[in-house]
Amino acid sequence: MEKIRDIMTDDVDCCSLLDNVFEVAVKMKELNVGAIPIVDEEKLVGMITDRDIVLRCVAEKHPASSKVEDIMSNDLITVSPDASSKEAVSLMAQHQIRRLPVVDGDKLIGIVSLGDFAVRELTDDQAKAALSEISETNQSEFRH
Repeated sequence: MEKIRDIMTDDVDCCSLLDNVFEVAVKMKELNVGAIPIVDEEKLVGMITDRDIVLRCVAEKHPASSKVEDIMSNDLITVSPDASSKEAVSLMAQHQIRRLPVVDGDKLIGIVSLGDFAVRELTDDQAKAALSEISETNQSEFRH
């Protein structure tokens, strides 16, 4: 079974606590991504998704100049680079998340996303089922 270090993206663009929400949104647009890790030095301290920006900033009428600390999620689920793909997919399914930061201690060293598993040949039935569960749950968000 593959280890996360073999699957993860290790060239991860990040923002820092010095950036504001506008700067994060611009980076998301430039990179065509929906999530940006927030680091302090190399330590992972948070994550901001496009959904966080909409729900915690725009919908609450906060300015785009708001500090990332006020918008980011800081209760993060992470995985070790030595974890198996099965363990990572299980975490993603359990917590209903599409992106999983990969850390060595507190240091961000990569990220693995639902898409990383979707494009690989998964032979483990449990991993396929978990991926399906994440996709179905997130699709139901659009039906309300």
